[in-house]
Amino acid sequence: MGGDLFEAIDPRPARQPIAEGATLLRGFALADERELIAALRAILAEAPFRQMITPGGHTMSVAMSNCGAVGWVTDRKGYRYDAIDPDSGRPWPPMPAVLMDLAVRAASEAGFANFHPDACLINRYVPGAKMSLHQDKDEADFTAPIVSVSLGLPAVFMFGGAKRSDKPQRFALEHGDVVAWGGAARLAFHGVAALKDGEHPLLGRQRINLTFRKAR
Repeated sequence: MGGDLFEAIDPRPARQPIAEGATLLRGFALADERELIAALRAILAEAPFRQMITPGGHTMSVAMSNCGAVGWVTDRKGYRYDAIDPDSGRPWPPMPAVLMDLAVRAASEAGFANFHPDACLINRYVPGAKMSLHQDKDEADFTAPIVSVSLGLPAVFMFGGAKRSDKPQRFALEHGDVVAWGGAARLAFHGVAALKDGEHPLLGRQRINLTFRKAR
């Protein structure tokens, strides 16, 4: 029994500053995992995952959906937020209370009070999928933070500086981990390394990332 108890101890800090204005909250979403997954399934039944096209004509390896008042979209016309799902011609599904509550609590824990996201990007990574270094800069107001929730397979999160050439730090993210950044880090370049294969007991061979933003 003693060995089992010892192995259950997680040596990683629950609240880990990773840059000025950026905090990693280990396991912050675990208490809500069942409700989050149920809410996600309902959203995706209405707005299924799709692989969007970049303005340059590249098909993204990450499949995407959205919920909230607006959703992030990309096509030949550019990157933008839109209240209408281009695939269905209907508004994006509303943001469930369990998602909104998680985002608000995580932002507050990271030092960002009064966060009221109106968009939640839902990204699906399968083995081999990745997200290159980029800035989140399509929002109208950069005073609000970004809150990113990891579910499913573990991933390597890359968090850099204000320039693409800045060497990023690499952080292992596991199911239930949350990263929040704003202030001095709001426009930091960040990305996700190619996802390794595996099997998550609740979500299978995939990683789901929820990114909450105040778009308008």
